[in-house]
Amino acid sequence: MKARFTPRAAAVAALAACLVTSTAGLVLAQTPVPKPAAALPPASDALPVPPPPAIKASAWVLMDAASGNVLAGENIDTKVEPASITKVMTSYVIAAEMKGGKVKDTDLVMMSENAWRKGGAATDGSYSGFAVNKTAPLIEMEKGMVVQSGNDAAIALAEHVAGSEDAFASLMNQYAARIGMKNTHFMNPHGLSQENHYSTARDLALLGRALIHDYPVAYSYNKIKELTVGPITQNNRNRLLWLDPSADGIKTGHHSGAGYCLMGSAKRGDQRLISVVMGSTSDDQRTVDSQALLNWGFRFYETHRLYDARKVIAKQKVWKGTADEVQLGVAEPLLVTVPRGKYAQLKPSMDVSKTLVAPIKQGQALGTVKVVLDGKVIAQRPLVALSAVEEGGFFKRLWDEFWMWWESE
Repeated sequence: MKARFTPRAAAVAALAACLVTSTAGLVLAQTPVPKPAAALPPASDALPVPPPPAIKASAWVLMDAASGNVLAGENIDTKVEPASITKVMTSYVIAAEMKGGKVKDTDLVMMSENAWRKGGAATDGSYSGFAVNKTAPLIEMEKGMVVQSGNDAAIALAEHVAGSEDAFASLMNQYAARIGMKNTHFMNPHGLSQENHYSTARDLALLGRALIHDYPVAYSYNKIKELTVGPITQNNRNRLLWLDPSADGIKTGHHSGAGYCLMGSAKRGDQRLISVVMGSTSDDQRTVDSQALLNWGFRFYETHRLYDARKVIAKQKVWKGTADEVQLGVAEPLLVTVPRGKYAQLKPSMDVSKTLVAPIKQGQALGTVKVVLDGKVIAQRPLVALSAVEEGGFFKRLWDEFWMWWESE
């Protein structure tokens, strides 16, 4: 006997087809395609990652710039004096205030007598060489602070941006909180020893990561090897710039209370690492240890680009819209850093809302893409709409409202 094909059966069949299209909730992403066999790392890379090199410092950390994950470290949350690495925060504040339209790189910055007396050539600290009671473009004054580690330039810039060092320090602490520096407090823009002026190796690595990501132009000043101000030419104190072609920052620091410090960074291919060595015993030691950390990280970890920015990686059913689906992707490239030999074990997945209803704005977060390795989430990003979906007409909304009701029964 033949089965009867009733209108309700047709509706159920249509509904079933609709459900196949809209199986949201948890949508599995395609597993990244492993490299061809010929390009795989040697079999030894499948072994556990060996311990990092022995570092002669009171606190240190190696961080993956793509994710912010700590690859290795010791005393990473112990409060230490940041010395002139403080000036990385000063650069960040200047860049942020510039982006907000409050200052310009062409502003003329005065080397005040206060700045000159506290941080100029007559002091024991590093100085930029700008003449007292004379002005220079903000961008040049900032380079004098970054390249030559000029305490005088840091003070002059703070006075220009905020009116005083104290007011500028308040800005520093506000921006530090936004970055996620939970164990940091700044009292000045230069890093000379002062009560309640402290940070940690982890926080400083997060700061370096934020400057690289948020303000790449300001970050680029850190790779300048030498700078001439008037008759004085001074070299960048970061010796990694001469030793490692892949190194492009970030900042050294030193005074009696802090010891020798170095925040370093290097990029090889898509992979960028950030090292922070605090309280080292000498300039040579901080350089050797920083280079060893970076080499260890690049040797035993690798970075992979899983998804490009604004490229379609999934499509999802949309109700009551001018289009029946929306394309999903990530706003920024999704890179993950994993131990070598672990790439094929990555497990990406996408979690998207079961019911998406128009209107949907371009860039609107509609779900999450996660990447799991060995049962742990190692990367997570919002899934956003790559294009807008406007609200449909009256009959489209009415029709979809019926089917949404039907599906809920």
